[in-house]
Amino acid sequence: MDAPDPRAKNALRADDIIKLPKKPVSRRDLLKLGLLGTAAATLAGIDAMAWAPMRTIEAATAFPDIQFDIGNFLGAVQTLNLIQFHFPPVYTVFLTAKLNRTPSKSDQTVLANALNTIEAHYPFSPSGIFTHIAYGLPYFRRLPGGLTGSVVSNNMPRLLSDNTRYALEEAVPSPTDVSSANPGITKATFNVPVVIEANDVLFSLRSDTLSTIQNVISWLQGSNSLNGSTVASPAFSGLFTYTSMRTMFVQMSLPHFVAQNNNLPFTSSVNPDSPMWMGFADQHVSGSGPAAITTFQGNSSARFTTATSGSYFDNGSIQHFSHIIQDLAQFYANPDEPFTERAQYMFRSDPIPSLGNGDQFSNGGGNAFLVNDASVFLHYQALGTTEAIQTAAIPNTVNDPQPASNPSASDVGKRLPRMGHLSALQQSSRATDGTPIHIRMDGPGFDSMDVPGGSNQPKLQFSIFVPSAEFFRVMRVNQAALKFQQPAGNVESDDNGLERFLTATRRQNFLIPPRRHRAFPLLELT
Repeated sequence: MDAPDPRAKNALRADDIIKLPKKPVSRRDLLKLGLLGTAAATLAGIDAMAWAPMRTIEAATAFPDIQFDIGNFLGAVQTLNLIQFHFPPVYTVFLTAKLNRTPSKSDQTVLANALNTIEAHYPFSPSGIFTHIAYGLPYFRRLPGGLTGSVVSNNMPRLLSDNTRYALEEAVPSPTDVSSANPGITKATFNVPVVIEANDVLFSLRSDTLSTIQNVISWLQGSNSLNGSTVASPAFSGLFTYTSMRTMFVQMSLPHFVAQNNNLPFTSSVNPDSPMWMGFADQHVSGSGPAAITTFQGNSSARFTTATSGSYFDNGSIQHFSHIIQDLAQFYANPDEPFTERAQYMFRSDPIPSLGNGDQFSNGGGNAFLVNDASVFLHYQALGTTEAIQTAAIPNTVNDPQPASNPSASDVGKRLPRMGHLSALQQSSRATDGTPIHIRMDGPGFDSMDVPGGSNQPKLQFSIFVPSAEFFRVMRVNQAALKFQQPAGNVESDDNGLERFLTATRRQNFLIPPRRHRAFPLLELT
């Protein structure tokens, strides 16, 4: 077992972090954005517990053409438990929208000027704001000729594996989503069917300060006030209908604070240092690829589409966006799901990254900052693409420190295969040289969206950048790992990663264009 203290000796604690003064967002301002009273109060309460971290960042001298390539603007990498982590802006607000009409070239100019105006009034940094914008298939269908017209067909990247298919295709239900496409899939608590959304536009606004994001959204919606100055709001003339506002927060200890403040029944099991609801930090430097590998033109490690340098969407990417309810009451069930099992569900069983503490539940039961790449272990037998196959084939589970509440006789004393979330994912998520082919932009949420009964529940606000929609579909099939699950394979359903604890209620794929074409792409060619 690890040391009894769940906090690693060299891991930063929330109390150790230098915090800058900030203006908390107010419930009143959130109500102006259209949030209901309870939702506004909840979000204001979360912001009251968050802080603006001290970051050492050089001033931006140029903007990246890859919109989401902001790693160089986030400050220093942190080493926790001898592992490198890079923490994103504390807040990301995802603002989805539908267009009330087909935008004109004049609208394109208005949007371009609006995005430039935001960056003229706020630094391009976590202390200011990062604003990304992406477009769904409904937007491209509005262009002359739709998806088959020359404007789209001559410029949309196509798959190298099948040049009759675009890099942008609509999201589909994943194999473990509740859906008519998956008649055998049900969830224990949140049995909510997934919806494939049809938004035209996705804004992703990122900052260490929620009040900054609120100010920018209010300005886009007509407040005429930006960062304390009187600035005319963009004349969109009724172009947008905003369909949802989803807030993500990523900060060490904040999920535990939120659980504590809301008297959630599993509070004592949420690791008090982790930035994530499930207790394990996932902001590993080694867990994301360089931005270039996720673009349509790719890099020397991997390339998936026909895009080449200089083509219209070369530095663009696919941004998948989904909304996920997390069943943490089941995930932290005591004594059925001790730390050793949770660590295996998240990472792997062979080798398990940690055996945790003697008390497998209090304060998370073990360290939040664990190695995500098993190749660092000298006795590691398989490489990333084959690790899941090995995991499913051998009896690799760690004997639990206490028995399950109702163990079946057939399982007593046996070591059975247990699948790790990362082991399954890495069947297709990495290039042949081991480089990850994705950048995740995900983190905790806490709201009532899509929850039966309307209660606030822990969420995973999930977004990821990948080189094609097909790449994400295959990665998600592999992550579900159903081919390894009984009756097709050896892994019992209760030992198959994280899937049974997650309910995806919404999905959609977007194309995030290069910065130089971020305002209503292709319109200037019509």
